[in-house]
Amino acid sequence: MMSQQGQEIEFEKLLLRNNPVICKVCWQYCGGSDFCFEELRSLCVIELWHEFGHFRGESKESTWVYQISLHAIDDLEIRIIHLLKLMKRNAGNLPGIILWHLSGHKAVSMFTVDCPIIAVTGTNGKTSVTNCIARLFEKSGKKIIINREGNNLDTGICSLLLRYCDMSGKVDADYLILETDESHVPVVYSQLKLDTLVVLNFFRDQIDRNGEMETLIQKINGFCKTFEGNLILNGDDPNTARLGRANPKNKNVRYFHAEPYAFATDKIFEASEGRFCPFCGETLEYDYYQYSDIGKFICKKCGFGDHKPYITASGIDLEKPEFTADGHKYSPKLNSIYNVYNMTAVAGAAKLYGIDRKITNEVISGYTVKNGRMENFMLGDRKTTLNLAKNPVGANMTLRVMNEMQGEKELLFVLNDNVADGLDVSWIWDINFSIFERVTRVVTSGTRAHDIAVRIKCSGYPQENIVVRPDLDKAVEELAKTEGRKFVIANYTAVQPTRSSLKRYIAKHGGKTE
Repeated sequence: MMSQQGQEIEFEKLLLRNNPVICKVCWQYCGGSDFCFEELRSLCVIELWHEFGHFRGESKESTWVYQISLHAIDDLEIRIIHLLKLMKRNAGNLPGIILWHLSGHKAVSMFTVDCPIIAVTGTNGKTSVTNCIARLFEKSGKKIIINREGNNLDTGICSLLLRYCDMSGKVDADYLILETDESHVPVVYSQLKLDTLVVLNFFRDQIDRNGEMETLIQKINGFCKTFEGNLILNGDDPNTARLGRANPKNKNVRYFHAEPYAFATDKIFEASEGRFCPFCGETLEYDYYQYSDIGKFICKKCGFGDHKPYITASGIDLEKPEFTADGHKYSPKLNSIYNVYNMTAVAGAAKLYGIDRKITNEVISGYTVKNGRMENFMLGDRKTTLNLAKNPVGANMTLRVMNEMQGEKELLFVLNDNVADGLDVSWIWDINFSIFERVTRVVTSGTRAHDIAVRIKCSGYPQENIVVRPDLDKAVEELAKTEGRKFVIANYTAVQPTRSSLKRYIAKHGGKTE
């Protein structure tokens, strides 16, 4: 008879050998989302421990682990369905996960949606633009339904529709406004009739989950080949603008554009995947680059890029900040060229749907975020800006904003490699740390604190100015010990713990959240 301690040791070995199997089961049930992944994995581990003493090797160990894990989650589905009905409550993404699997991945088609649907997709900016478009209609007195907290995969959208439908599956609203993950656009809108698709940009992101960027573009391009609704496209992103040619019959393609801002360049300084014409293969020629491969481009051979903008941002001044679109001056609260593009897309949607100009101004001028996206904190009297960056372009944009500010700055970079982040962190080598200006010190933290420290050192930054603090609270303490303007970059699973750590510092030492 094996002792309790011996049993625990053997069980730990079993978990190590079969962790990929457990993760595979949980990942499938999460619909490719990180939502509830860890909770489901914990449930599987508990059930495996309960059954461990009964395993006699009648089947392959991996098969037994797979079956027990599957059974644990199946039982959970039944319990949750009953619980949700009793409580008349929703549970984020999980009800959609359940419905999605029970329906054989056709859950969205079970709902009746008679109102127009506006979807927003792209690598960066989806949440901001979706929320702003929703506010346009809310302030216009319309009844809208929106996945405001994200949940932008098919299962999350299922959960949203479950929450608002009646017993027959009919959804009552004037507009559905849905942030939608790039890879899930064809899946969801093959089952729901889409009125307008807003596409912001495409950058390489979370390769573990998404694969190469071209794979994503081809998925959406395939959808656009038969789509005849409204397309609002970033005309300055060749990877996005190409969608406008997917269906020559579609007469509802509109492009948004931005004239050069003060820090636009005639050379590209960042990793880019939009250098060649997707139609003839010629090198694209740029009048200017705003950031990454976003800018005014043209293919001299086939004319790709020679499209007439539906709406243009001009007179861009990030110091004030302000820009003009369709003859109206807007004063957004966020001062980045990245945000100008987002707000120009919002203004384009407002123009398309005839939203009152006064309402559009209120939305664009009043929008701010407090979820780790250019969010400001005061650590004592030291201003600190936190921004989420889950890919090279997002990180480079934060560095650009940092560099454009006068005076000396310090940076905290928090890098995790959890499942939701993508286990592959090689993307950090596409961040252009060589553009550092007046950055006197860098602190690194997170599960891959040493990796990001090495990356920054290899860019030529002095090693003696890099401080590695894997513990997040200690990293914030280290950052706050000196005077000067602070910036914090955190990737996906790191951003909320970083916000919490900043707030803990403020509670202990003084300061405020702006």
